[in-house]
Amino acid sequence: MMTIYKKFAVKPKPQNLKRKTESSSTTATIQLLAPPAMATTSETLKTPISEIPKAKSGSFPSIVKAYWLPAILFSASMFFQLVAIPRSFPPSHYDVLGIKTYSSIEQVNEAYQHLSSNWKTGSQPSSTLDMIKIQYAFELLSNPIWKRDYDIFSIDEYLHVMNSVKEKYSSAQFSDINLPLLKPVSFESDDTFDDLISSDDYISKLQNSSTILLQVFSVGSNRCAQFSTIWKRIASLLEGIATTGSIDISDVKLATYLSEKKYTGTPFFRNGVPSLLAFPPGCKNSDCIVRYTGELSVDAVTDWFATTILNLPRISYYSKESLLQTFLGKGSRHKVKVIFVSKTGQRATPFVRQVAKTYWPYASFAFTVWREEESVFWSNTFGVEEAPAIVILRDPGSLDNSRLIDIMEQNKHQVLPQLRSVTSMELGCDPKGFSRAGNDTTIWYCAVVIGRQSTELHKMRETMRRVQEVLSHGENQHQIATSALKEKRLTFVWADGEAQKRFCLFYVNGEDSYDTCGPRRDITDVPRLFLVRYKRNETEINKINEKNSNNMFATMASKDVDPTSQLVAVYKGLDEPPQIIKWISDTIQDGDSRDLPFHRTSSPELVPEDVDPIWSKGKEQIVSSSRGIKQKLENTPDVLSDPRFGPMLLLGALMSFGFIYLKRNQSIKSTESDNSSQQKIRRRRPKSTTKEPSVTDVQPPNAVQMPFTDSDSD
Repeated sequence: MMTIYKKFAVKPKPQNLKRKTESSSTTATIQLLAPPAMATTSETLKTPISEIPKAKSGSFPSIVKAYWLPAILFSASMFFQLVAIPRSFPPSHYDVLGIKTYSSIEQVNEAYQHLSSNWKTGSQPSSTLDMIKIQYAFELLSNPIWKRDYDIFSIDEYLHVMNSVKEKYSSAQFSDINLPLLKPVSFESDDTFDDLISSDDYISKLQNSSTILLQVFSVGSNRCAQFSTIWKRIASLLEGIATTGSIDISDVKLATYLSEKKYTGTPFFRNGVPSLLAFPPGCKNSDCIVRYTGELSVDAVTDWFATTILNLPRISYYSKESLLQTFLGKGSRHKVKVIFVSKTGQRATPFVRQVAKTYWPYASFAFTVWREEESVFWSNTFGVEEAPAIVILRDPGSLDNSRLIDIMEQNKHQVLPQLRSVTSMELGCDPKGFSRAGNDTTIWYCAVVIGRQSTELHKMRETMRRVQEVLSHGENQHQIATSALKEKRLTFVWADGEAQKRFCLFYVNGEDSYDTCGPRRDITDVPRLFLVRYKRNETEINKINEKNSNNMFATMASKDVDPTSQLVAVYKGLDEPPQIIKWISDTIQDGDSRDLPFHRTSSPELVPEDVDPIWSKGKEQIVSSSRGIKQKLENTPDVLSDPRFGPMLLLGALMSFGFIYLKRNQSIKSTESDNSSQQKIRRRRPKSTTKEPSVTDVQPPNAVQMPFTDSDSD
């Protein structure tokens, strides 16, 4: 039998490994791992676990900081529920009488009789202020018209009467008060308003007018009775400009449609009656209504309607000094000056503003106030003996609308009109247009004085005015030019050579043209006179159009060429009327008699000299009374009086509180779990970076290997 003997050796502990155990205190060893470059400077921080500070998550400042929003919302909701809402819903006049809302007039009388009997017997004594409230409620609710307006539209326009009586008789006896408190005022709407609109003809009235101004009135309203005369004046001033109409509040269906609505859908008129509202151009429903909230006067209402709804300009007022220095001295020299001398000082009517907007390219408008002490100045300077008056100034009462238009048509051009982009077609001095004599005229002429704004240009214009005056009277031997002027085949104009540089260089082509055209280079200013002959040949134009109709590129190119032939003759004689008249007459005779070839060219366009005014840049966007930011801010009291606003704030406070609470709990739990996991990691034994030798790696010094019994050795 083979026997196996084994020797067991105990492996000694390496000398370089030490195990430290301390039972006296528990220590957490924290080893900071630094980047490789900082490995030599990293240190091991040792801090007792019991000394690690805990986060104070439940401190009062942190709670306030976390829940400030719910606190504010909750406080606001309590304020609205306890303060704002009760103030917005004071006791009604029915509550004062102790009866239900919308009670009948009979019930109102019974309640008042019951309360008055208690006053007289003394069984239920009341203060003077309470009796004034009861008396006011009785008088208001016993009147059928006032009661209707109060029940349906919450109109209570006599409330100031009760407040004044309460203030005056607060310490007096009720018997000292003069009764009744309210004095009924009524008028017939059919006799007062000629523009009365009913529900039947409202749709047709609205559809047939582009702009309309309406007033909602009540026959029992004292304010409406006083406003009736003012409304008639407003309607007369808007005649021909816009449509006006009056709506009786007794037409409940139509009045409700035009009224404002509360959060409950109850109709009301914010400022009572009369209520003015306008439908701007293109507005056909109640969503775009613009409501007037200003002073109920002719001047204020017409100014609001003209500027806000019709987008018409305002015409400024000038004193005698500013009129001469600013308006006449610094105004546009090429425009006719229109001065309105007013005795009342009221602003321009809508029709005058429309005229100013229409004739803005031709004239400048101004208002001034008539004063008796300045009557000599107006009489000597403008020939105005009294106001109202209109002064038309060429080149630096009452009046019906048709007469004003006639005056403007006769005086919109100066004696020698200026050739500008807005006047070239009308004056017949445009190669793309026709003669003033008509579309059938073949040949016509345009005499143009051109140069920079200077004394020389002014003298030349005066000379051409005299030439035009001589030819218009026909007192000369040159009948050809006289006939051409009377037939409107000859036009006299002047042009600004500095503003119209390209136009000037095109017609005044020469070495010395820079003395006339473009910006001033030196003190030399030489105005020049030239005559343009326009000839229109319809046959030739039609042939060219037919030839180019098959060629798209040729057609596009032909659009840049003037359809009228032009020939230019420049005057080089003396600046004397007889010589100029002879030259014009000879040139016209030559142009009419000679059969010159038809030659078309492309002349430069006239540069617009005036910047478009504010009102000509398109109609401003009119925001209705319920959509604009300003209007919404003005309607803030409606939102604050909404009973739903307080519960909404309370709901917001609760939701924000719950969200913040859940968020904070989640963050605290995650923090605690992170701390516990870090503590477990810190308590673990850190692994040594030195590798321990295995039991079989090192042989014990006293180990001896015994031979086996089945060995082959002897």
